Amino acid sequence: MIKKTAIALGATAMLYACATPPKDIAPTYVSTGLYQNLSCAQLRAEAEGVSARAAQAYGVQEKNRSQDAAMTGVGVILFWPALFFMKGDGAAAADVARMKGEMQAIEQVNRVKNCGITFAPVA
Repeated sequence: MIKKTAIALGATAMLYACATPPKDIAPTYVSTGLYQNLSCAQLRAEAEGVSARAAQAYGVQEKNRSQDAAMTGVGVILFWPALFFMKGDGAAAADVARMKGEMQAIEQVNRVKNCGITFAPVA
């Protein structure tokens, strides 16, 4: 009975409390109006800055995801109260979503203005 409860608790924790992989986080809407008045050079600089911040946010979210996966293993196998220390999605996930939204807005303005900025796909 206790073993079944632990397995059920662990499965639930893995499904609902683990941080989402950054690639699976949906972008939040960001208005293109923020970027429409920028020149192509300014737009390129903004894209580079957003890209750098996105890489940092991705790293934080991936670290949270890895820690949550490890904590789930510890919680299910050794010590179930460890499951309460899982981070799940929070500020890091919100940052990833916002950065994705900003990149989408910049890409849209780039296409309209024909700036020729090439965006690498997100891994």
